[in-house]
Amino acid sequence: MHILLLNEYFPPDTSATAKCAAQVADALAVNHRVTVLAGRPSYDPDELHPPYLLRREVRGNLAIERVGSTAYPRFQMRRRVSNYLSYLALAIPRALSLSSDVVLAMTDPPIEGIAGALVARLSGRPFVYNVRDMYPDMAVGGSIVRPGSFTARWEAMHRWALRRAARVIVLGEDMRDRIVAKGVDPARVVVSRDGIDIPATVPSPDNSVARKIRGDFRFALVHAGNIGFYGAWETLISAVRMLESEGVGLVFIGEGAMKPQVAAMAEGCRAIRFLPFRPASEVPLVLSSGDMHVITVKRGLEGVVVPSKVYPTLAAGRPILGVAPEECDVVRMIRRTGCGAAANPDDPSSVADAVRGVLHDSKRLQDMARRARELSFSYDRVRQLDIFRETIEDAVRG
Repeated sequence: MHILLLNEYFPPDTSATAKCAAQVADALAVNHRVTVLAGRPSYDPDELHPPYLLRREVRGNLAIERVGSTAYPRFQMRRRVSNYLSYLALAIPRALSLSSDVVLAMTDPPIEGIAGALVARLSGRPFVYNVRDMYPDMAVGGSIVRPGSFTARWEAMHRWALRRAARVIVLGEDMRDRIVAKGVDPARVVVSRDGIDIPATVPSPDNSVARKIRGDFRFALVHAGNIGFYGAWETLISAVRMLESEGVGLVFIGEGAMKPQVAAMAEGCRAIRFLPFRPASEVPLVLSSGDMHVITVKRGLEGVVVPSKVYPTLAAGRPILGVAPEECDVVRMIRRTGCGAAANPDDPSSVADAVRGVLHDSKRLQDMARRARELSFSYDRVRQLDIFRETIEDAVRG
């Protein structure tokens, strides 16, 4: 079959959705013809494109078409919106002119799913919606926009797109629950997670990178990744202040929109450190560095945000500290398998107690690490991409 994939970001864009879109496109192109309709690279690309109206590249069964959208850096919201709107203005007509057996839309820009549903409706093709970020729920929950008539109309259009989809592919059970609650037939909502390549072995925690990250902390909590609006940061920082005298430290590795605010919350606390991202080649060493790795989602965003870093953490055999509501996938995993400890995202004492529960219990910590590694094999990338491909094929057959 011929699959049309709509997503503004695609490598050399470096966003998480660009990388995921590339993985999906490559997996689908093994058995099918795939056309990706993207924009000019603008998300921290390692290759800049000069202006053009349309650019096409073909690699076997995979064709990458880029419309000539604006390519302003992503850091200024107004210019980023210009990238969104110019992409949609050019991509929708181009998508209508391309013949395909199915329209597959992701969530960049945030109304890509609505655009995909419109293209499918106008051209009489089946529509599959891969929800990677839940909008407008994310924009409202993250205080990016205020609830009002605009977000109400956006939500109504989003629900129309969800109902229009032959299949909705989501990242976790919590996201599936949220979408079903919007009135979508549960039989049409499929979970396909961000799978990982499971390493045959994991590095020893006694390596130079891990030692540098841990510093002199006797027990190191590590948060490696984006410091975004979705985390229960205030609760986490308050808990670490409670634990400071017990030798517990928290190391943030990475950047993000909330980093300045989180750093301000942590001011004066010697048990909290901020380090930049390490090179990609050192990621396994970073993952080996923590006694526990923090995965956090603040209340209200369960099912809206599904942190993908949980899977490489499991594959590294590291216990997880899930500071998130009970409905979140990460907490469900912890409760079901014992791969870590869970805590209330609104209660610093709950977080501190969860850490104290393993602080002097090395055997329990080792059991958590073993269970984390065992669980990771359930999220093998090939298996998850097979689910994705089979879902697309089922939608077309249906």
